[in-house]
Amino acid sequence: AGAGGVATAARLAKAGFDVTVFEKNDFTGGRCSLLHHEGYRFDQGPSLLLLPGLFQETFTDLSTSLSAEGVHLSKCEPNYNIWFADSQCFELSTDISRMKRSIEHHEGKAGFERYLSFLQESHRHYEISVAQVLKRNFTSLLSMLRPRFLRHLLELHPFESIYGRASKYFWTERLRRVFTFGSMYMGMSPFDAPGTYSLLQYTELAEGIWYPTGGFHSVIAALVRVGERMGVKYRLSTPISSVKLDAKGKRATGVVLENGEMMLADVVIINADLVYAYTNLLPQTSYSRSLQKRSTSCSSISFYWAMDRQIPELTTHNIFLAEHYRESFDDIFKQQLIPKEPSFYLNVPSRIDPTAAPEGKDSIVVLVPVGHLLDEKQGIGRKGLDVHSKQDWKAMVSKARQTVFATVEARTGARDLQGALVKEIVNTPQSWKDVFNLDKGAILGLSHSFFNVLCFRPKTKHPSIDRLHFVGASAHPGTGVPIVLAGAKLTSEQVLEDFGMEKPWNLVATGNKDVGAIDRMHVLPLLSNIHIAVLTLVLAVLIFLYSQGFYT
Repeated sequence: AGAGGVATAARLAKAGFDVTVFEKNDFTGGRCSLLHHEGYRFDQGPSLLLLPGLFQETFTDLSTSLSAEGVHLSKCEPNYNIWFADSQCFELSTDISRMKRSIEHHEGKAGFERYLSFLQESHRHYEISVAQVLKRNFTSLLSMLRPRFLRHLLELHPFESIYGRASKYFWTERLRRVFTFGSMYMGMSPFDAPGTYSLLQYTELAEGIWYPTGGFHSVIAALVRVGERMGVKYRLSTPISSVKLDAKGKRATGVVLENGEMMLADVVIINADLVYAYTNLLPQTSYSRSLQKRSTSCSSISFYWAMDRQIPELTTHNIFLAEHYRESFDDIFKQQLIPKEPSFYLNVPSRIDPTAAPEGKDSIVVLVPVGHLLDEKQGIGRKGLDVHSKQDWKAMVSKARQTVFATVEARTGARDLQGALVKEIVNTPQSWKDVFNLDKGAILGLSHSFFNVLCFRPKTKHPSIDRLHFVGASAHPGTGVPIVLAGAKLTSEQVLEDFGMEKPWNLVATGNKDVGAIDRMHVLPLLSNIHIAVLTLVLAVLIFLYSQGFYT
């Protein structure tokens, strides 16, 4: 019952299916869930809402809206405060005038012109990706040969890194870091993530960062309610032991619960971690074994802190970047270890939503990216955090905690954070794996390198088992809640096509209205009458000169 699962359930219920959702845990939302402690509330996973249009589209397709379901979004301003080792802070904002001052301070007026060019490129990445990737299924290599996609492929810069593309527009190391750290949201290093993903910076700068009152789970809870109104049944604390197949093993016919109960179904959609599902819920194949060898995203040590006072030096979203930027990412993504000096994200939900903490106090969430676990099945010598080194976690967590406290205090001027801490909850790579069945504890699923996306990413439909589909971070189109919501639509439509059924959201009224003359778009010719006259005169002169023998 993660974001993709509840969205798919609601969509199929709207189409007329009788849907039952089985969830391992006693709560919905998966990583989009909440933690509580005596009036403090923490987002266990995502804490900022990006690409709001994809959320709105999901609710519109279900004949409702975010506001109609009681979900209120607040805009975070500034987007982030980004703190550097020299204690300088860069403020990222949707306010163009503030960005102009900040960028010109570091790179002059020409630097701001380059920033506008960067926005233009990342805007193209965003629009092309939404239209040609997020809203299209890639069922085979032939899917990539669509003319509309191919003609835009090089514009997406998939074979260059985000850092490489940003370096063409930002000439100081400081700004290169400011505009590339966002690849952490894909679980990738900016030195490896395809340039396409500058679209993340674009959506933050052009559309803003939003926060749902009551926590990110309020969006998921709203989708659960919508689905339940349409007849979706949720069975929580009901883990699945396997997918039931027909005698030939070629068709899904239901699921087997851990208590031995068998549930028959016409179609099965898996929202569990995809690699876990292939490895544990289905018969082992060469393909399932190959998935375990694919590159995955990072994991995290995440702290959830209840503070006995407010920390005014911190805004809603704060990024603390390591002085040795590249080396820090190499430790995580190449060595799969805990970096000696981590970059980390610190969120204060109570700054934007006072209901997140008791009055006069703060709730704080800190995400420290670390390498994923070493799977014991992969053998000795592979890179990763040893799953058997459980005795080391206490020391690792303690070191990460002290590093965060020291870094925040040194850079922001905040004092005695440890003294203000009244309660701590922690997630480690091991707990991410245990609670959410995440393969290797990788919090964002499979990596998003070029050969892990598009037609190379695991499909939304099983390649050899009929009536078995997937939705979630490791299936097409990829990770992140808005991306997964787009995937839920693709998976739902694929199921409806298999059953020869209409897509009910295509029948939703668009609400078009008459457009007055003042609002009609008039496309001006590329050349004005003056330009045409001048070109005609030049052409006439050239013809005359040619006729007179000046050109032979």
